[in-house]
Amino acid sequence: MPSHPQLVEAGLRYAPADLLDQLGIPIVRTWLRDTWGAWSRERRTIVIASGLSPVQERCVLAHELEHVWADDGDCADQILTIPQERRADLEAARKLIAISDLADVAQWAPDIHCAAHELRVTERLLEVRLNDLRGEGWPWRRQGGSRIAG
Repeated sequence: MPSHPQLVEAGLRYAPADLLDQLGIPIVRTWLRDTWGAWSRERRTIVIASGLSPVQERCVLAHELEHVWADDGDCADQILTIPQERRADLEAARKLIAISDLADVAQWAPDIHCAAHELRVTERLLEVRLNDLRGEGWPWRRQGGSRIAG
């Protein structure tokens, strides 16, 4: 299992591409049909979809980096990988969205779209983070929480 490099920054300064570089994990950009990214333990490579925005790429790399650190295998059995996907989303969201950054943005952002943009994350990962914090007092949390499984 790869060791965690010293995390210098979190939140807005969290740079998963730099951490992957430190670990010697190559990132391959190519056309992907039905996903934005994948970790191949066998090839020790992360493959991400070409054409992603910088925010999308940052979030995908943070998610895939969690698979690297957990030494997750490839996603052959979708039923067995659902917990791995949820864990990767949750851990990525925690690293990408520091509570201090979230609290700053919550004071002025009118909606989740604006907040996600300011935090440099996708709306979906912001929802994951808000659900992780139980939504207590956060202004953009949808009633009933996120309906996205992983």
